[in-house]
Amino acid sequence: MKKIGILGGVGWASTVDYYRAIAEGSGRFFAQRGHGSPLPIPPMTIESVTQAKTRALRGVAGDEASWAGFDAVFREALLTLEASGCDFGIIASNTPHARLHAIRQGVTMPILSIFDATAEVTASTDATRALVLGTTVTMQATHYANKLGEIGISANARLPESEIAKMQAMIDGDFYGGASDSARARLLAFCNRHAEHGTAILLACTELPLAFPDHLDDPVFEADGHLFINPSAAHVAAALEEALVP
Repeated sequence: MKKIGILGGVGWASTVDYYRAIAEGSGRFFAQRGHGSPLPIPPMTIESVTQAKTRALRGVAGDEASWAGFDAVFREALLTLEASGCDFGIIASNTPHARLHAIRQGVTMPILSIFDATAEVTASTDATRALVLGTTVTMQATHYANKLGEIGISANARLPESEIAKMQAMIDGDFYGGASDSARARLLAFCNRHAEHGTAILLACTELPLAFPDHLDDPVFEADGHLFINPSAAHVAAALEEALVP
């Protein structure tokens, strides 16, 4: 098995869920092949950054220089994972993937992209439209839209800044540390306002899938009348394939 490096901490609840999902997914993989208990899991190292620090270091869209401090924190974390002997890395957060082109500079181990993993599972659905939900950085950027466009799926036009701010506030207030009792209702109300029937809704913040505890390991699922894509689960599946499949 290959050793997985997990860059976590943004936020901590989704980092815990990544570790759980990788461990349980590996267990299922080996159980299906007749392996006895204890079921193997890949070796892993977690390097956890401080979300309060990285949030303060976010730059301005279109100004590469303004992201230098943000990029450096994540690059240093990846280099630490590389130095610990990890064969490849995953960032357990959507937001830093918007800066992956800069963050990975000088890092030689492969980094699995959440954009690529998500596009692959979205392509398996019949959806032709998508709504991308996530942090301010994710919803203002076009990375998901560009990747989905390559497979013939049209992402939503950029939502009004007031709606993007509502989603960021929801993530910070209802989802940080896990989904609150009101989190699912607030998220569904947002989806009902912006997603037409048949739209694939990308829960493109690693905390958002916590609103659907029965589907944490499902890259694609239906709930409350909507089709959801869980990028976190797609990312974990890609990591398991890389770690376990020769």
